[in-house]
Amino acid sequence: MRRISTAIAVAALMASGAAQAEGLKVGMITTLSGGGAGLGIDARDGFMLALKLAGPAAAGVEVVIEDDQQKPDVAVQLADKMIQSDKVDVLTGIIWSNLAMAVVPAAVAQGKFYLSPNAGPSALAGQNCHPNYFNVAWQNDNLHEAAGAHANAAGYGKTFILAPNYPAGTDALAGFKRFYTGALSGEVYTQLGQTDYAAEIAQIRASGADSVFFFLPGGMGIAFVKQYAESGVGIPLIGPAFSFSQDILGAVGAAALGVKNTAQWSKDLDNPANQAFVAAFQAEFARLPSLYASQGFDTANLLLSAMAKADVADQDAFRAALRAADFASTRGAFRFNTNHHPIQDIYVREVVEENGVITNRIVGVALTERGDAYAEQCKM
Repeated sequence: MRRISTAIAVAALMASGAAQAEGLKVGMITTLSGGGAGLGIDARDGFMLALKLAGPAAAGVEVVIEDDQQKPDVAVQLADKMIQSDKVDVLTGIIWSNLAMAVVPAAVAQGKFYLSPNAGPSALAGQNCHPNYFNVAWQNDNLHEAAGAHANAAGYGKTFILAPNYPAGTDALAGFKRFYTGALSGEVYTQLGQTDYAAEIAQIRASGADSVFFFLPGGMGIAFVKQYAESGVGIPLIGPAFSFSQDILGAVGAAALGVKNTAQWSKDLDNPANQAFVAAFQAEFARLPSLYASQGFDTANLLLSAMAKADVADQDAFRAALRAADFASTRGAFRFNTNHHPIQDIYVREVVEENGVITNRIVGVALTERGDAYAEQCKM
């Protein structure tokens, strides 16, 4: 277990004159080992960087960090310990939707705030929404909806789609199909954690598809893209940012070049907060930030913006301060929908090589000010 106090005073990205933060304890449960570790490490590093840059405004924040090992039962045990023994005020950090579904409902039912830096399952955006749950990334369907819109714009009409069989995977394909207007040449659910895709690639080859949409985060995506490139199938790939995020592009290598992917953030977004974040992250960690790092960074700055306005002990006031989202997001324009999920633009990016580094650049906008399909089901 790691307990981190952010008392270091450095230059702040927060607005000058912010109120001194009252004491607040954060429990961060994220994936720091195994095949999904890169995602959790980047979310953690982005979060902690924001606190460091905030200087005195974050002096009262204590963060307890634990590794969920990408296991729901471990995440539940850690959440119980943090709530009952560590007495945290806010929970955050979970990357995977199945872990979020195991932890979030019980946490908010016990009066804790949960700020999601990643997972956004449909169940928590719709009928099971909660006043104390805020998603600072997206609703799971969003980037996949944008991929469907891009497939239409690109003129594809026979797309093969595949994703892992877990909540985020089913949300992914539902999201793609919500916007895609062409025919499907195949629809496949893979095993979560699968790394051998020979059978699926053979199905794609035989399907008559003119494009492939896939959602395979972390090590799954690395394995699939490399095997797909080696297969020589040659049908264009479309994916969400998760499979082409900066944290894994180094492992994928040249096999990813030219692939179009959809994201609500990119390192080349031209706004002051993002430019400062990218420069600070590179200086601190000697690597380019990923989507997950930007989401962790925004989550911490949302928390700090609420702390500047209200004491967490006054839950109504603190909730209202979170809902206001009065912080400079790396995404530029950012606001919460009625279900506490973002309304934001979603971009099309292309994987390119810049100065010897494989990365992404924005080539278009897929969806403008997109909320999500489940907000109307939320009765807050």
